Amino acid sequence: MQGQPLYYAPICGVERKAGLLIHVDDIKPEGLVLELDETSKAFPVLHEMTESGDCRFSAPIHVSLRALHLHDLVEVEGRVGTMVQYSCSRCLKEFDLPVEEDFAVTYARHLPAVHEEDDEGSELTAEDLGLILFHGDDIDLTEAIQDQVIMALPVRPLCSDECKGLCARCGADLNQGACGCDRSDFNIKFSALKDLKINKK
Repeated sequence: MQGQPLYYAPICGVERKAGLLIHVDDIKPEGLVLELDETSKAFPVLHEMTESGDCRFSAPIHVSLRALHLHDLVEVEGRVGTMVQYSCSRCLKEFDLPVEEDFAVTYARHLPAVHEEDDEGSELTAEDLGLILFHGDDIDLTEAIQDQVIMALPVRPLCSDECKGLCARCGADLNQGACGCDRSDFNIKFSALKDLKINKK
């Protein structure tokens, strides 16, 4: 049924969550529209990030998507969003960061025969062609959705672009006001670096 998560039997003894699988035969000519909500535990790398303390997902991974047949290919496009809790890299305060990303991925059972080799005769991979191979009648969305979330995460999370960070002397949060420390020596040391010239060879 369109718009509802689908349930399929476990594969190879591993229970798969319904929303992460698309049955190819359920994709009608007009397409298949799904709204999915999964916890970060459903995605191995995201779960590992949580366990290691890199971040914490404070909301489900929400995915809205549409799957379409395109000849022998299956095109899946949509949007993924969640809420991630980080420690600010400047002031160390915990904050929630909304994360959203549009995506479009293409699945294929086989590589297109006409594109099996490049101009130099080297065999092309599915990645070279921008395709994700799948087998059988089910498409597992786990890895593709996980990759989209990872690409949307910040390299250096900040609670605010204006965050002033912590005092290098006493560790006080400078966002709460001046701490009273004399940072003149600190500023003098770093001001000397502005005139430093690096000899590039």
